[in-house]
Amino acid sequence: MSRRAPAVARFLESVSAALESNLAPGDAPRPVVERMLTALASPGESSDAVAAGNLSVLEHLPPALRSAASSRQPVGDVGTALTVLAPELDWRRRPGANAVGMDFAEGHANAVVVGAEGVERRRDVTVGLSLMAPGVRYPDHNHPPEEVYLVLSPGEWWQEGGGWHEPGVGAIVHNPPGIMHAMRAGDAPLLAVWLLWMEG
Repeated sequence: MSRRAPAVARFLESVSAALESNLAPGDAPRPVVERMLTALASPGESSDAVAAGNLSVLEHLPPALRSAASSRQPVGDVGTALTVLAPELDWRRRPGANAVGMDFAEGHANAVVVGAEGVERRRDVTVGLSLMAPGVRYPDHNHPPEEVYLVLSPGEWWQEGGGWHEPGVGAIVHNPPGIMHAMRAGDAPLLAVWLLWMEG
């Protein structure tokens, strides 16, 4: 059986605690969160550690991490765990980002912690991070996997059929399969954990 890297284990434990503390029994994302956390209880395959990419947006990562780590618990634990893990991650731009515009291309980065291209390899659940510089908007998009975000910093979120809203640090944003959604940073960097249920 594969052993989970300590920094990954601490991060996933803190994310699990934050999700569980913010979900009520009847909340819409609870079933998918429970499936993902049950799957993540068993480690995937370890991969070689990779260094953070040399992207200009990463200058916004330290203040975003400090802000998350100073938040009330349990989100503060996620920020503290990420402070250790983030330098080991492979931060990349979204494919096709240049076609969206230079503000977005230069002002965002994603990193996969657990998943097909993560520090821990698995195919049932993908857990990653999104970082956006102040004033940057992530474009409208959709995807088949059901998605849950754990919000680690101020920012606004949009979903088809609704307006922009600021859920607040520690909130959970749920995107059902196929729904159009987007997010944007305000005066501070936007940092969030996202989880995708890849099964089915």
